Amino acid sequence: MNKIIKKAAVFILITAVVFSSISNDSISSQADGIKSVTISLAGDCSLGKLAIHDYSNSFDQYFDNYGPDHFFKNVKPIFDLDDMTLVNFEGVLTNSNGLVKKQYNIKGRPEFNQVLVNSGIDAVTLGNNHRMDYGEQGLADTLVSLNAINMPYAFDEHTRIYTTKDGIKIGYVSVNEVYDGKKVENYLISGISSLKKAGCDLVLACCHWGIELDKYPAPYQKELGHKCIDWGADLVVGCHPHVLQGIEYYNGKYIIYSLGNFSFGGHKNPKDKKSMIVQATINVAGHNAVGEASLKVIPCLISSVPNKNDYCPTPATGTEYSKIIQNLNTYSRNLKVTIDANGNVFHK
Repeated sequence: MNKIIKKAAVFILITAVVFSSISNDSISSQADGIKSVTISLAGDCSLGKLAIHDYSNSFDQYFDNYGPDHFFKNVKPIFDLDDMTLVNFEGVLTNSNGLVKKQYNIKGRPEFNQVLVNSGIDAVTLGNNHRMDYGEQGLADTLVSLNAINMPYAFDEHTRIYTTKDGIKIGYVSVNEVYDGKKVENYLISGISSLKKAGCDLVLACCHWGIELDKYPAPYQKELGHKCIDWGADLVVGCHPHVLQGIEYYNGKYIIYSLGNFSFGGHKNPKDKKSMIVQATINVAGHNAVGEASLKVIPCLISSVPNKNDYCPTPATGTEYSKIIQNLNTYSRNLKVTIDANGNVFHK
């Protein structure tokens, strides 16, 4: 019982620190006549299971046993305090059995869209290598499910603008470099440009890229990340490797190379359960970012229990918290970034 009370106290403290940080930034920005926006970013969310997996201990079984609010209940208090929460939606929501022949196919039932309804998540990316796991029908069914709950999404040429309660327009483009290679550059160039022309205050470039399970960005990841900043993106957000990678500071902007897994139904018990939420607080004025973004890492684990995946991402505490910060500093050592013990990101 003492352990449970201790964990609860730590979790409340983390949430309080995040709330205090957001509130202070907001008050300061209002005093200066500049609007401040805080965006929470998290990694791969697969609301379903692999076709090769049975029902036992699957995401599907957890949904049936515990309901849709189980999965994000431990991070929702964090998401509810920000201006926008964006995650990578990796997989499809369909009843189709017409899977595309490949090693891994991920799908959930259409009603799994209810997982997102009370989650604190405001928008998703679909530029990833599992969007077409069940062909055109799978994609069409997924879009119907997301539209039914008014969940914004973006992929390839389909960019999206999310408007915060304060009227700040955040545009984002989402691409899958894993399958499309350098073709994604056309999507990124045109997407960033069109979002700027549409009057967005901030533009995010979301890239599905890199080598699975590799802790460091591949050469083209770095090249493409730099190009996104040069093309006008205010922040670059990366997913796909299923593990955490470092954060880079480049030309006054940040590149998050991999957010890792989050609520990930594609693996029942991955050995590496480390994850994170990255919160970016940015001041805007005149449809442009003012100054540099302030980044904060909130270390997480993809499961609330250590011995399996219960698909319920949870803020890390104790040694797990410290280990994630330590690992991120190792991964970011050559990327001009350090992260302090409180998760604050600094550039060299």
